[in-house]
Amino acid sequence: MPARILVVDDDPDILEVTGFAVEKAGFETVFASDGLAALDASREENPDLIVLDIGLPEKDGLEVCREIRKSSDVPILFLTARDDEIDRIVGLELGADDYLTKPFSPRELVARIKAILKRSAPAPAASEPVLTQGSLQLDPDRHFCRFAAATVALTGSEFRLLATLMARPDRVLSRAQLVDALYGYNIHVSDRTIDSHIRNIRAKLAQAGCAEGIVTVHGVGLRMGACTPG
Repeated sequence: MPARILVVDDDPDILEVTGFAVEKAGFETVFASDGLAALDASREENPDLIVLDIGLPEKDGLEVCREIRKSSDVPILFLTARDDEIDRIVGLELGADDYLTKPFSPRELVARIKAILKRSAPAPAASEPVLTQGSLQLDPDRHFCRFAAATVALTGSEFRLLATLMARPDRVLSRAQLVDALYGYNIHVSDRTIDSHIRNIRAKLAQAGCAEGIVTVHGVGLRMGACTPG
């Protein structure tokens, strides 16, 4: 059964172009043109991914994302204007998985959708090992993260990024390596996207009591910390 993509934008031309590209790629599409309709569609249509414009009437995309994240971890890809860098960063901090700036290539949009769905897909039948670092546990098969006795809720992108670091806990990975691991090759993603995801993960681990989750090695990259109770 094809994945269902909810496309939310108040520009009819963008809805038409995006819908055509997404359907041509083999996905099913659902449309909404304002924030309230987007929330209704996200509940009623059970989409596998949401393409969400930030500048929406009724409720803007940031507020829609905030509401959705209260009850769902469905992947969200933001569409933003070129000069909305602050909104892009805020959107990622709210739990969006990726963003694409307008004007965008429909081919690039489809590539981003496929990349997000691929890393959000259920684990294959062969079990993946549970990853541990100090008191932190990550179970890829169950998409489950726990620090000591506390459950840590992660988006698909955050989970994959943390798993990449935990698979090589003593190795320093550059942001370019993390981008490739998270998005695949031949997709341009700003370092700010990775930084926003890392900031989210650190905040969630800290809230669970993890004193040192991810360590920055200045000028080199990132690695796992000791992950012990604070």
